[in-house]
Amino acid sequence: MSKPPKPDNEEQRLAALRSFDILDSEPERAFDDLVRIAAGICGVPMAAVTLIDRDRQWFKAQVGMASPDPSLDTSFCAHTVLDPGAATVVSDATRDHRFADNPLVTAANGIRFYAGAPLVTQEGLALGALCVVDDQPHELAPFQLQALDALSRQIVQLLELRRVSKQLRHQLHERAWYEQQMQLYQDQLEQQNADLSEQTKTDPLTGLPNRRAFTAALDGAMQKAAQSGDPLAVAVLDVDHFKTVNDIHGHDEGDRVLVALADMLKAQAAGRGLAARHGGEEFVILMPGATLEEARLQCEFMRQSVGLLPMGLPISVSIGLAARLREDTAETMFRRADQALYEAKRNGRDRVVVAAA
Repeated sequence: MSKPPKPDNEEQRLAALRSFDILDSEPERAFDDLVRIAAGICGVPMAAVTLIDRDRQWFKAQVGMASPDPSLDTSFCAHTVLDPGAATVVSDATRDHRFADNPLVTAANGIRFYAGAPLVTQEGLALGALCVVDDQPHELAPFQLQALDALSRQIVQLLELRRVSKQLRHQLHERAWYEQQMQLYQDQLEQQNADLSEQTKTDPLTGLPNRRAFTAALDGAMQKAAQSGDPLAVAVLDVDHFKTVNDIHGHDEGDRVLVALADMLKAQAAGRGLAARHGGEEFVILMPGATLEEARLQCEFMRQSVGLLPMGLPISVSIGLAARLREDTAETMFRRADQALYEAKRNGRDRVVVAAA
């Protein structure tokens, strides 16, 4: 059995891991859901999110594993973090010299197949892995490997959002005040949405607020942000090559894509902002209270989620994002986000571009 060596940047990697304050935390549904999705897409009975600590591997989420082994000596994922640039795939562990005599392999119903996508920070440091496991030899199709990579990136985004949320909470003097303000904002948003519905400002295809409703919401959010000094961001999202979808698959299929996309955006924005259909294949997301970095992370999460929609055809989106500047009007702020969208289109699509300040 080949025990995994320590990465050359081990101390830097461990410092990055500890900065997320995730080890020994309670289970979280968002991580559990992504693990189940990974197992389902790859067609295996076991999957996990593991984080490689100095002397152990710790499981943030897992499915199908009765008693996961925390030992680093037998860890497959400790091998995965050695190469942050690629997934580690072991089709048959009994034929791999690194794992053939590993107790996890030689045991009854032991591991035969393993695939791990490293969880890599923006600095290129591998914290652990999203892995899928089977007790039978297995092969992954290219789309399954791509999905595994996409899900691993979403897990890192969850870690980043979790850290940002903790930093924000730390800056508040009273947690009760924070929760009260969040509840107040949610109540105001729900009332705002109810008012919009009463005024029939709803897109009939997707059920989202329409362009008129979004314009009113943006004007109101700009006024509140100017008075309070709170941050505000707006994103413009456009479906890539949507005309091709309509031309090849028909307008009914194009409508199905728009409805699925709208449902995802509505779920992502719930309680935190407003998603609306601006017209055609273009959508807008209003993010009150979000800093530019928080808004960028949310947009990246939305962009990656589009690729996982069960549409049966490849769909991607381009997103332009702008944060409110002191001198902005609603029109100039939206125009900057729209210009960033066109830059995303020119630069290859399927990306988020932030408008220059």
